[in-house]
Amino acid sequence: MKKNNIVYISAWLLTLPAYGSSQQNENIQKRPNVLFICIDDLRQELGCYGSVVKTPNLDKLAENGSLFFHHYVQIPTSGASRASMLTGRLPRKEQDLSNEACKINLSSKKEQEQPETMFHHLRRNGYYTVGIGKISHYPDGYLYGYTHPKSSRLELPYSWDEMLFDSGKWETGWNAFFGYADGSNRQSRNKQVPPYECADVSDDSYPDGLTANLAIKKMRELSGQEKPFCLAVGFFKPHLPFTAPKKYWDLYDEKTIPLSPVPQIPEGTHRFALHNSNEFNGYLKGDEKVSLDKSASDNYSRKLRHAYFACISYVDAQVGKILDELERLGEKDNTIVIVWGDHGWHLGDQRVWGKHTLMDVSLRSTLIVRAPSACKAVKNYRIVSAVDIYPTLMELCNLSIPEGMDGHSFVELLENPNQSLWSDAAYSYFNNGISVRVPNYRLTRYWHKGECVTELYNYRLKGMEKKNIFSTEKKAIVDELIDVLERKYNFFHKAKP
Repeated sequence: MKKNNIVYISAWLLTLPAYGSSQQNENIQKRPNVLFICIDDLRQELGCYGSVVKTPNLDKLAENGSLFFHHYVQIPTSGASRASMLTGRLPRKEQDLSNEACKINLSSKKEQEQPETMFHHLRRNGYYTVGIGKISHYPDGYLYGYTHPKSSRLELPYSWDEMLFDSGKWETGWNAFFGYADGSNRQSRNKQVPPYECADVSDDSYPDGLTANLAIKKMRELSGQEKPFCLAVGFFKPHLPFTAPKKYWDLYDEKTIPLSPVPQIPEGTHRFALHNSNEFNGYLKGDEKVSLDKSASDNYSRKLRHAYFACISYVDAQVGKILDELERLGEKDNTIVIVWGDHGWHLGDQRVWGKHTLMDVSLRSTLIVRAPSACKAVKNYRIVSAVDIYPTLMELCNLSIPEGMDGHSFVELLENPNQSLWSDAAYSYFNNGISVRVPNYRLTRYWHKGECVTELYNYRLKGMEKKNIFSTEKKAIVDELIDVLERKYNFFHKAKP
């Protein structure tokens, strides 16, 4: 891999990425397969991250690969986050922050020289690509409204040899996405539903169980074929509604589930940086309504955290089935496995139940990478971004990296997290704001009612946002951070201060 050209700044901030393109060997005889697993709304709430959540299968994967503790997405909403990751590009315009980013920017265009997504690039280079479930924004990969029949128009028209989904008793992808165990869904019940469900049913009685079964069936077909395969699998949980079979709820004693360590609005944080959990409150049969003015009770908070934890354990079991089949088929040692969460989730932190903020917990998500060429177990504390996944995967597959991406390959970090040429800075965008995360700080600037509002958080001691220290931190540090942030103004902003 070509080394970086480094732009040095103060030691407390480290440096910005400034990489050249990797030199790839295109004459490889046998390229590795790719298993890419997307999990919706999965914050770093796994056993391997130190959580009480029971995730033996993902923990086992992390024990044989690289577990990233400081992976940040670029936009804290599903469709936009996935679009950015899939293209390796930071947002340039307001529509890039929309859940419809793939639809707007990719779906209606003719195939161009520049690859549509990383899966399109793999397909062009001899991979047989299969998508199952929610990989971009639409839950089965086809464009249609919540209450409409499934269409025949692909969200990513050039990325897939096959785009598959088993909608089961729910009949469409959107119904399944918001589905309950009896086959109903949020739409058909006019939102008169609770935000959780504990049903004494089998794994296959919820959509993610069907997705795992379909992935296993397709993997058996793909195994041993002459072409390398790329199988991308998208699971719904732990996205709302928090629905999971009872046996996963039974893994936890609700009375002992820990509450949020930061349940209050941080001192000095501007209210418009947060929100009133409207997506969560849209489940009209919830036990309580919550807002920035009204926290959930401790009992309800524990119930909701219990539900979220059960969903993660349920998805962990589905991932485990796929990984076990990969090994049984003899493909484990020739398959790159990536598990990615599309963003975090507040889970009561800072009085918010949801994502859609530029706070750390909303932007930090799960990332595990296991690659045959880099199989050392690593707990990685370097800062990486979702836009880095595309170039990393291309380097692992010995393919050229297309021009025009903002991400940079972190292949060398997979075995050597102390790599001196890596730059620790991740940029994120939302709510008419831009944020940068460096090792000790997060600096965020919003443009609100024609004014620039700045927030700064220190992670050296607290670990999470508890106080906005912008007005009290040393001027030299603030100036340095503002300079780092301003280097990315050209990508997206509505007005400079």
